[in-house]
Amino acid sequence: MKRLQNLPLSTHVLVNLILLFISLFVAIWFGAANTRLIDVWNAISSNSEGEYYSILREIRIPRVLAAFFVGSALAVAGAIMQGVTRNPLADPGLLGITAGANAALAVTFAFIPNSSYLSLILASFVGAGIGMILVIGISAATNGGLSPLKLVLAGAAITAFLQAIADGVGLLFQITKDVSMWTAGGLVGTSWNALIVTPVIIVGLVISLLMGKVLTTLSINEDVAVGLGQKTKLVKAILLVLVVVLAGAAVALVGNLAFVGLMIPHIVRFLVGTDYQRIIPICILVGGLFMILADFIGRTVNAPFEVPVVAIVAVIGLPFFLLLVRKGGRQFES
Repeated sequence: MKRLQNLPLSTHVLVNLILLFISLFVAIWFGAANTRLIDVWNAISSNSEGEYYSILREIRIPRVLAAFFVGSALAVAGAIMQGVTRNPLADPGLLGITAGANAALAVTFAFIPNSSYLSLILASFVGAGIGMILVIGISAATNGGLSPLKLVLAGAAITAFLQAIADGVGLLFQITKDVSMWTAGGLVGTSWNALIVTPVIIVGLVISLLMGKVLTTLSINEDVAVGLGQKTKLVKAILLVLVVVLAGAAVALVGNLAFVGLMIPHIVRFLVGTDYQRIIPICILVGGLFMILADFIGRTVNAPFEVPVVAIVAVIGLPFFLLLVRKGGRQFES
């Protein structure tokens, strides 16, 4: 482990970029339709027409790009949450943020049925913010203030509450199918139009990279950060807004998806150490790589039928979560 963490950041970036490009190409190449390697190359490099070019250009390529941005956004959002709260169990999907965005989308479908895609994205951001405020507010209001265990318990309760709101609104207004299609945690039907949200994710990722140094200091000790002249309240506010933006944008693309923001930062820390100037750029690459592979497995393991990517992620993420709790049980005590 020490050898891995002592490697230059450029080495980690290069290795992960190579793996990422290989996974991108394989994910575009293989699927229910038997496309050839030359079809993939022509679909990417030219405007020529072919039997499967529309499948590649209009379905597989936007879907793979969406998987990359969703994975990157959730991984970085999880890393930031773990750094700000110093809680190794923090994850946008476990602390009410993605459930809040989910519920906001359901309410928007119910009361503004002809909403534009931009309106749905804005609703995701608002819902994510409300979810985070509820979880942190309830945790901080209890005796002893914030603690990792209280955050997890409050997150579980608020997630269940917000999911119930989304389900109830869907049943009451008879829009369950529309809500489910949007929020089921999958990339089925992803189109180029859906990628309108990616500039928001890119901006959020760039700002996150710039905040790496201050996040490292804050994650070690808040008193040290204050002693070094950091305006900790302002820094926390900026970082939590970044979490809301990244998680909300991810929900707008793929729906409610847990565990990605929990697993990837821990895997990356194992590889590069605890410096967030190294963690965040590698989270972008590893998070995107993970989601591309998870989606690829979901649509090829039982082709031509699809296994929802949320199921693939849960099968991997739940044991990881339980192992993490068991391994660090004492530090989660109130």
